[in-house]
Formats: sequence, C-alpha cells, structure tokens
Amino acid sequence: MTGIAILGSTGSIGRQTVEVVRAAPDRYEVRALASGHRDDTFDAQVHEFADAQVWNPEGRDPDLAPQRWADGGLEELATADGVEMVVVATTGMTALPAVLAALRSGRRVALANKEALVTGGHLVRDALDGDAEARLDRLRPIDSEHSAIWQCLRGERMEDVARLILTASGGPFRDRNPADLAVVTPAEALAHPTWHMGPKITIDSATLVNKGFEAMEAKWLYDLPYPRIDAVLHPGSIVHSLVEFVDGSFKAQLGLPDMRLPIQYALSYPERHPGPANAAPPEVWPPLSFAPLERGRFPAYDAVRAAAEAGGNRGTVLNAADEVAVTAFLAGAAPFPAIASTIERAVDRWGTEIEPSLPEIIDLDAEIRGTLTTELGLEAVH
Repeated sequence: MTGIAILGSTGSIGRQTVEVVRAAPDRYEVRALASGHRDDTFDAQVHEFADAQVWNPEGRDPDLAPQRWADGGLEELATADGVEMVVVATTGMTALPAVLAALRSGRRVALANKEALVTGGHLVRDALDGDAEARLDRLRPIDSEHSAIWQCLRGERMEDVARLILTASGGPFRDRNPADLAVVTPAEALAHPTWHMGPKITIDSATLVNKGFEAMEAKWLYDLPYPRIDAVLHPGSIVHSLVEFVDGSFKAQLGLPDMRLPIQYALSYPERHPGPANAAPPEVWPPLSFAPLERGRFPAYDAVRAAAEAGGNRGTVLNAADEVAVTAFLAGAAPFPAIASTIERAVDRWGTEIEPSLPEIIDLDAEIRGTLTTELGLEAVH
C-alpha cells in the first residue's frame, strides 16, 4: 500500500488522481490532501479520505479534527508520516518548496506542475543524485509528453539518444494567421480542441508557452542540452512524444488523450495495471499527421525557448511574466499577442546569468508580479 499526498487535489489533475486511487484501493492510500481553496469538492475529499491530513490557505474548518490539520502547509503534507509519493498537481510555483522538501526527505514526487522545474530546476537537480534512471524513479513526470518520453527511454541508454521530440496539438489557433490574433477573445482561446484543462494551462497551450516550458522540464529531467530537445505539431494528440536514437530509429508512446494514464504510470512504475483511462484500437484513431513548428508561428514559444537557452534566473522571469500576462488577457486588460511581448520585455528587464536560491526566486517572483500587475492595469481590474 503506497501512501500518497495530493497537492492540488481539487484541480483537474488532482481529481483524476483521486479516480486512479479509487480504482485501486488495495494499492494506494491517500494520506494528505491540499487545495488552493475550500469548496464542495475539497470537503467531499476530506470526508472520503478520513485519515488524511489536510490543508488549504483559507484555514481549518471548525468541524475538522485538529490533529488532521497541517499548520505547516504543503511542506508538512509532503513530508508527513506515511507519505511515500507526493503528487504535485498545483498551479504556479507555490509548490516548489514542498517538492524540494519531499525529495530531500527521501519521498518520491510525481510532478504535474511545470513551474517547479521552470523556476527551480537547478535546485531540484541538486536535490537528486544517481543516474538518469534513478533520478526518474524519484522524480516521476505526470505531464503526458514527459511520461511518454520516460516510457520510451525504459531499457535504453541515454548516450544512444539523439533527440527528444515533444508533440504539440497547436491549440485552438494552430490554423490562424498570427496577424489575426490581436482580436481573439478569452472564450476562443479557452476552446482547446483536444484537452480539457484549467484556464491557465489552456491559454499556455494556445500560445505554446507550455511547450517551451516542457522543453525546460526535459532539460532537467533527462539532462540533455536544448539543441537535442525539439517539438512538432501533431493535431491528433495520439502520439504523446517521441525519442530519436543515434541509429535513426524512433520510439513513441501512443494512446487516446487521457491524463489518468500518465498519472497511473507515475504511481505504479515500474509495473502497469488495469485502470480507468480510456483506450481504443488504432483503427479508430485520427490520422497521425505532423508538421514543423516554424519559427515566428508562435512568438511566445520562441521567446520562452530563447530565454531558456540563455539560462540563469530566466525561468523565474518567464513563469512570473507569463502568469501575469495570461491573467491580464483573461481579464480583458491585454490582447492575446501581449502575452508574448510581455514575456520578452520581462526577460530583457530582469534576466541575469545567475541561478537563484529559493529565497531569491521567491523575492524575484514577487517583484515581477507586483511590477507587471501595476503596469498592465490589473489592479484597476480587480
């Protein structure tokens, strides 16, 4: 029986993790739950998993037994007694300290949160040791693209890998002229053709910022340089990523879009079990078509890749600037193309070559958010 902490239990990934756990009650036990706010879903989870410690930033429910409340928040839950696996399904970089605490205390982390590696990949790297296989046992990706790469690399030598190739659906605007995007609405941008996700990641999928962030995750997860990490457009979302080897062969992981599959694989590795994920035979799949990700087609992706390759503190800058810019777009305070331009200007303004400590990351993040919130007029909106 594996004891699990679910950080971000009421979001899309958190709820699907609960589904995976329910499907295998003899294998998994929820020992800790955290949510960004209290709602009916969280209250139901707290009731269902009656032995779990819990936390949310709105404070303890007076009806909750005091011994179940985690005053130390995410870090306490990530290192609680009986927790062996920490599923990080939060948004933003708030879980980075908990990720580091879990790894340093010997727990395994199943990571669905891009921002932890985008902002603190160098710190996560320092919290891990061993070869690539050992590191991936401790830090298990839930992201569908990185789960695919992880599965393709099983049994292979990293020195035989020529390239990692991330697949991108292209989002709702993959067939639109970039010059026409100044007038798109938040509702249009949130209409993702393949995945059903939260608003932030859905907008990041429309700009392809998420694919730039996934390239950054790949660098830290697989210890490969950026020239060996590519992306292609694949509208069908059946091939979740590919690995090219030095002999010219490719391996890919395929399946219907369903996040319960990578969630379950991260929990059950190295075994595979029947589970709740959808499946269908190849004859009903859409065509497996691919197209190059041409430079200039997705300006925000280009900006993220350039900043990532420059390194230093730019991951923190990218993450903070993107979050504020996306918030401004969703609030009607900025047009869609402003997301890319805001990112570019922020990197020019705050980017340095120095890899920051955790306190420096937190301070820089707060400075960027405060400054851009004022400059984009979000204070007036809220």
